[in-house]
Amino acid sequence: MLSDNNTLQPSPAQTTLFAESALRTIGLEQAAIAELTIRIDATFVQACQILMDCSSRVVLLGMGKSGHIANKIAATLASTGTPAFFVHPGEASHGDMGMITPSDVVLALSYSGTTSEIVTLLPMLKRLGSPLIAMTGAPNSILAKASDVHLNVQVSTEACPLNLAPTSSTTASLVMGDALAIALLEAKGFSAKDFAFSHPGGALGRKLLLKVSDIMHSGKALPQVSQDTRFADALMEMTQKGMGMTAVVNTKGQLAGIYTDGDLRRSLDHSQDLRECHISTLMTPDPVKAHADMLAAQALKLMEQHKINALIVCDEKDQPVGAINMHDLLKAGVI
Repeated sequence: MLSDNNTLQPSPAQTTLFAESALRTIGLEQAAIAELTIRIDATFVQACQILMDCSSRVVLLGMGKSGHIANKIAATLASTGTPAFFVHPGEASHGDMGMITPSDVVLALSYSGTTSEIVTLLPMLKRLGSPLIAMTGAPNSILAKASDVHLNVQVSTEACPLNLAPTSSTTASLVMGDALAIALLEAKGFSAKDFAFSHPGGALGRKLLLKVSDIMHSGKALPQVSQDTRFADALMEMTQKGMGMTAVVNTKGQLAGIYTDGDLRRSLDHSQDLRECHISTLMTPDPVKAHADMLAAQALKLMEQHKINALIVCDEKDQPVGAINMHDLLKAGVI
């Protein structure tokens, strides 16, 4: 059926069919996840302990859809404090077994427990001596019996109406992997700051790692004048440095005040002759300031709390060493 703009529209019957199919799929996968709760037992705890005691890396194995899930579990473990990586079982038989060491723990995924590419590796893994955790839907399978610990992710039925395409089973495996990762995260006391070190390019990494010293204007780029500087000269300093403000220092080089674009607008409201004024009579004294080791996110919070757009950065002697404004934080991705 074509709509007025010539796009294909489903019939009412098709709409109902699509919705019913989606809801049935979601229901079946929710049931598959619910079945996992009774399997969080001593075996799960044993698997967690083996992973906690690992002094090296966790190596994930899996073929096909299980391989995709294994890859995701490896990424989740690695980003939450448990070093992990994925090895393709087919490639392992042709040289990549050399990536696995005796001190690693192997976590192998195969819903049937009989995936030939993984079963082929079992003698080598046993000879290597790496602890083996299996995640299958078949407790009596070759892989399950060969493992040190078996995690059962068996589901009653796949969401696929043919009961063929891995759907509910892959969801169950993924959730079991998340359960392992989060259990380890909490046991290790993994913090948001630790997470940021694993994600330095992400928004969280920028908020938790980026310091004021990384983005501040310093040296010749720092707008700065003395208290006895005339208004016109201070305005020239602001214009040349392009930060919309300037630090004002006393005879000891310590921060005495700040003069901003906002102060300029307020100055223009007065009837006095600004050309002959010293900046000390127009500045905002004792301004809010930052220090170089402060997190950029903390500087942003200061600006928001005090409703200001710029901060002077001072050292331990209260002498200006830099300056930042909202544009710098926006450019750095902190905002």
